Amino acid sequence: MSRTQTPLPPSLAQRFPVLVVVGNHGLEADSFLGHSARAVGQALRAHDLDVELVGSLADAEIAFSAQPAYSCVILGWGPCEQNLDKAQQVIRLMRRRTAQLPIMLGMSKAHHGQVPLEFVEEIDGFIWLPEDSPEFIAGRIAAAARRYLDTILPPFFGALVNFADTCEYSWHTPGHTGGTAFMKTAVGRSFLDFYGEQMLRSDLSVSVGELGSLNDHSGPVAAAERNAAQVFGADYTFFSVGGSSASNQIILHSAVTDGDAVLVDRNCHKSLNYALNQSGAVPLYLRPRRNARGLIGPVPQSELTPDAVAKKLAESPLARDKQARPVLAVLTNSTYDGLCYNVQTTTRELSRSVDRIHYDEAWYAYARFNALYEGRYGMHRGERHADDATVTVTHSTHKLLAALSQASMIHIRSGKVPVKPALFNEAFMMHTSTSPQYSIIASIDVSAKMMDDAGEYLTEDSIGEAIGFRQAMVRLGNQMRMRNAQDWWFGVWQPDVVDGVPFGDIDPQRLHHGDAWVLRPGASWHGFGDLGADYCMLDPIKVTVLTPGMSLEGRMESSGIPGPLVSRFLSSCGIVVEKTEPYSFLLLFSVGVTKGKWGSLVAGLLEFKRHYDANTPLDHVLPELPDSYPERYAGMGLRDLAEAMHQDMLATQMLHNMDAAFTLLPDPVSSPRETYARLVRGEVEQIPVRDMQDRTVAVQLVPYPPGIPLMMPGEKAGADKRAIIDYLLAMEAFDGHFPGFEHDNHGVEIHRDAQGRPVYMIYVVKQ
Repeated sequence: MSRTQTPLPPSLAQRFPVLVVVGNHGLEADSFLGHSARAVGQALRAHDLDVELVGSLADAEIAFSAQPAYSCVILGWGPCEQNLDKAQQVIRLMRRRTAQLPIMLGMSKAHHGQVPLEFVEEIDGFIWLPEDSPEFIAGRIAAAARRYLDTILPPFFGALVNFADTCEYSWHTPGHTGGTAFMKTAVGRSFLDFYGEQMLRSDLSVSVGELGSLNDHSGPVAAAERNAAQVFGADYTFFSVGGSSASNQIILHSAVTDGDAVLVDRNCHKSLNYALNQSGAVPLYLRPRRNARGLIGPVPQSELTPDAVAKKLAESPLARDKQARPVLAVLTNSTYDGLCYNVQTTTRELSRSVDRIHYDEAWYAYARFNALYEGRYGMHRGERHADDATVTVTHSTHKLLAALSQASMIHIRSGKVPVKPALFNEAFMMHTSTSPQYSIIASIDVSAKMMDDAGEYLTEDSIGEAIGFRQAMVRLGNQMRMRNAQDWWFGVWQPDVVDGVPFGDIDPQRLHHGDAWVLRPGASWHGFGDLGADYCMLDPIKVTVLTPGMSLEGRMESSGIPGPLVSRFLSSCGIVVEKTEPYSFLLLFSVGVTKGKWGSLVAGLLEFKRHYDANTPLDHVLPELPDSYPERYAGMGLRDLAEAMHQDMLATQMLHNMDAAFTLLPDPVSSPRETYARLVRGEVEQIPVRDMQDRTVAVQLVPYPPGIPLMMPGEKAGADKRAIIDYLLAMEAFDGHFPGFEHDNHGVEIHRDAQGRPVYMIYVVKQ
């Protein structure tokens, strides 16, 4: 664990009270202990420290769990002596969240010999309440608190906080000069009041030399990046304020030039495909598996072997040098549906064919901090080999950790091709503003410190909440079917049994181990066949809820409840899911999830079931639909709409075409960069999707979310790839039949025909 020394300004230090556990008797005004504690509290106020008194260890646990921002904890010996086990449990809780927090035992010297050794070893000292003066005790506590508080702030955030605290006049950019410009108009004042003065005063520029430079990696910025590298297991870490979209482009631009062959996960994020365009690379696509429900699986190991790589290169019509090695391989880890590779296996396999491997771990920044994920993330703690490829990793710090939007990190671990930071920085500066938002930088710094201090606690908490939700869903379904065998409930994509025990009945602690989530060869629940014994694992915090209407084998049932309808209902209840598929939706159990939060989700699903079973009129459950589209939804109930959607998907074979569309690879005609050049020159035209067979598309075609390409610029779909077009036409038809539920497809523009029906349009290269 890293230790930083950055003074905490008094204005912030005052917000960290001293927690004193005196026992219920000590809270009584006339008790000796209560009098002593209050006297010490009065003396502490001279040191600008407040005191918070609680009457029991249980109250202390509740207070600390609610907010751990204390500067010191004093445990009275009385309540500890009555329940040593509970006292040690409370201490362990505090240490897991704030390892350096000073914890002292308050007692009389006369009772010192009664304290067991194992208890003494867990505290930081003693406070002799009867024997020492309140002023002396307060001085000791204040000194310990100050030492601790000065370790809280990480390098950059600490420098930023202290600079903002000096209240200097600003004669540099940004022009709002600490927010004062906003005070000159009514709308500006509203903006200042909404965001707060501190945020605006900390919005600074590179002119403030004390804070260093993001582009030069100097001063506190450099110290913060070095600290993050240590925390996340990298040789070098770069902070990026353009999100992982910019980070991915930086990495490709640092390693790839015109004509270089790159192995690319076909289901990679669209930012990587834009990077192929920018760099002039020739993509050789790695084909992941998808199961019958359309969930995105891993790239099988058979796609990563030297023979498979050589075959892709030999068969590519775009590769000029058939003997050249690809310069880079790109894998998405974990996948959008939460599947994590055995990275030690993929790294060893790919290192036989490439010198650089990039793992896009945008949704996976927490993996290093829990043993459940060991060996399944790019900066793993396992053995490094001399002939391993150089590994880069991108983390979207804002996605599942605590950071502001667009916060991202690039981690580098040198291998066969050592990285020179000064040269890598040339690519970094191509994609980084010279006026970065300092609040984003600070949030990355804070996030790294949070994970360093309490990463195990935070991830264990997230995993525990996800497991609790998963098991609760199974148990609810079991109870419903016990009451009525024909009843229905939502499913969850997860193993049916673990160690031969039904998932809903197994000890939750067993599910905190990675082997409980491994995709066993041939197991029916995951639907990906034989991937190898330990090749892939499901991340428990990424929960896919399954809606009725489709079997795990992909068989469409006679009736069903499409996922978009459930997501729409939940949204009306204030519950927004991450991603919706035709018969499933994805939930993310990030570090901010609580039992109350997922309890509300379960309540929302139960409410949906109640309204579905009763066929409650849409006027009551989704009134905006009949209000906006009365000609379509007037008089319909919730079950009526679900059935109509389901039958529409059956008629257009949407699921069958979706599976085929993402499984087939379109035919490459020109590279993404060559195609973009024609777009810039205006050598493109817009046509209806129904007419795009054998036409070369000029733009990325990306259903969103999750933002993975169906077609790339320079590709065409011939008669043998007709499923791609049929899938788009099925979505077009659905959008026309169900206004308010339109699909979001990047690269497609929606026009309207004479009857007002949607027509999907796409840009193609002119013939």
